[in-house]
Amino acid sequence: MRALVTGATGFTGGHLARALVARGDAVSALVRAQSPAAHALSAAGVTLVAGDIRDRDALARATDGVDVVYNIAAIYRQAGLKDEEYRAVNAAAAGALVEAAARNRVARVVHCSTVGVHGDVEHPPANEDAPLRPGDIYQQTKLEGERLAREAAARHGIELTVVRPSGIYGPGDRRLLKLFRPVAHRQWVTFGDGRIYYHLTFVDDLVEGFRLCATQKAAANRTYILAGGEVTMLNDLVELVAFESGVRPPRRHLPVWPLRAAAIVCEALCAPLGIEPPLHRRRVEFFTKSRAFDITRARTEIGFDPRVGLREGIRRTLDWYRQHGWL
Repeated sequence: MRALVTGATGFTGGHLARALVARGDAVSALVRAQSPAAHALSAAGVTLVAGDIRDRDALARATDGVDVVYNIAAIYRQAGLKDEEYRAVNAAAAGALVEAAARNRVARVVHCSTVGVHGDVEHPPANEDAPLRPGDIYQQTKLEGERLAREAAARHGIELTVVRPSGIYGPGDRRLLKLFRPVAHRQWVTFGDGRIYYHLTFVDDLVEGFRLCATQKAAANRTYILAGGEVTMLNDLVELVAFESGVRPPRRHLPVWPLRAAAIVCEALCAPLGIEPPLHRRRVEFFTKSRAFDITRARTEIGFDPRVGLREGIRRTLDWYRQHGWL
């Protein structure tokens, strides 16, 4: 299969591109500039196509001669960016990419969204039909991207599959490093009671889920939540990380409200200067929002079957961090 991956210089897209090459697919990646990540993709056998996902001419070139497109590119959360910048990449570009793919007779587009479009899950576990309540500009524009991609697909008659992954982790991830490192160094503090659900997805399982979404007939024009096979509470997750790190589980808990107040002040001071705040509200939400999801639809319709258990995934991730000097 000839596949195009956007966002391949990032964590998830890079894992996906390399896994597809390893399976024997001819893989290309749309990249904005040369970088160490781009060079690593090229060395792994990925063909680099220069261009920006916001450039319609670049999308036309990149989708030419392709069987399937995996749209992983996104602006996640960055300080100092205007809403229009999020909207240009996470929403408008999603629709434009589907249009370009349709014009070049691509069979299917797999579009990566996020479970964040469901917001705080009041009655976990949530499935694909749960209420949509995005809570910030990232989640809002990812939901807009879903809508624009679906509208373009319906307009042009191309197959589209929307994927909503839960929290992604594994070797090379930096986001969960913010939990793993302080736990391993015995510096972790839980704000609140820690009795909220946290649902992780090991990156290898997610990559296989993407592939199934691209290749299974039943996946055409469907939406799937892809998540790991185990759901845990934050307290239990922290204990697992501590155990695999060889340290005593942290027991310190502090109230949430002072942290939230400090986050609001940090954002107010740093955002106008374009500086990433040392503390922000989304980090506070890590301690307050429940995230637990039902993957029955993906299991039954496309055979999604997460293989990496939470303990094994944590162990693999910690080993990678140690090997690369990140802990």
